Amino acid sequence: MLRTARALALSCHPGPAVAVTLFATALAAGVGASVGTTAAVCAAVLAGQLSVGWSNDWIDAARDVVVGRTDKPVATGAVTAATVGRSALVAATACAVLSFALGWRAGLTHLAAVAVAWTYNARLKSTPWSWLPYAVSFALLACVVTLALPARPVPAWWAAAAAGLLGVGAHLANVLPDLEDDAATGVRGLPHRLGRTRTSLLAPVVLLTATGLVVAGPSGPPSPAGWAGAAAATVLAVSAVVVALRRTTSRVPFSAAIGVAAVDVVLLVAAAGSLV
Repeated sequence: MLRTARALALSCHPGPAVAVTLFATALAAGVGASVGTTAAVCAAVLAGQLSVGWSNDWIDAARDVVVGRTDKPVATGAVTAATVGRSALVAATACAVLSFALGWRAGLTHLAAVAVAWTYNARLKSTPWSWLPYAVSFALLACVVTLALPARPVPAWWAAAAAGLLGVGAHLANVLPDLEDDAATGVRGLPHRLGRTRTSLLAPVVLLTATGLVVAGPSGPPSPAGWAGAAAATVLAVSAVVVALRRTTSRVPFSAAIGVAAVDVVLLVAAAGSLV
């Protein structure tokens, strides 16, 4: 039982699941949601992320076995694909219930975001449109947070756009470590078609564009913290570009892109008061 539980915990893609959940929770707190609403956002988003993570390993089980993914419990035999699939469906059901606790507008919006994420796992990850589910889901996540507020407002355009770009940049960066393994089993998403170098160059550019929107989007001049964040993101992005052009196998572009994404998240949460 403990072995299965541990394998399921690893199969849910815990890093991205926790990161997205914390982002949504912090954003909810930042826009002034009550403690109860913030907790409800956290629970709904976590359930949705668990369903997305488990569905990924469920759908990719055969492919992960072929390439010998030792980091995937299904591929190593630590848990069966059927168990992971059932877990994904249970989490999706819980996500539906928890989402509608936020109100029907936020509930439907969150279910749409999760459904779009499932389309990535089921089909779009192997097409030139692999970036689209990330753009849509992250933009919708910003809408979920504001629609859960009593007045049900929609977020400012720049916030939704920045969140969408953050999703695209995260997709490009996240694929980099597994690019060759994915390509070997027929996965031909946008990053695979672009290749490692161009993907390493595009990811920080997309994320830096998100930085610009978050810093310049709110009314009034940028704050000192905004300028500092923009400077840090720029240094990281330039570092990623320089290394990507010189050393195509380096992990620096991936790490730098993740660093820019982290700066974007902090800036977006800090600017949450201007979202509505």
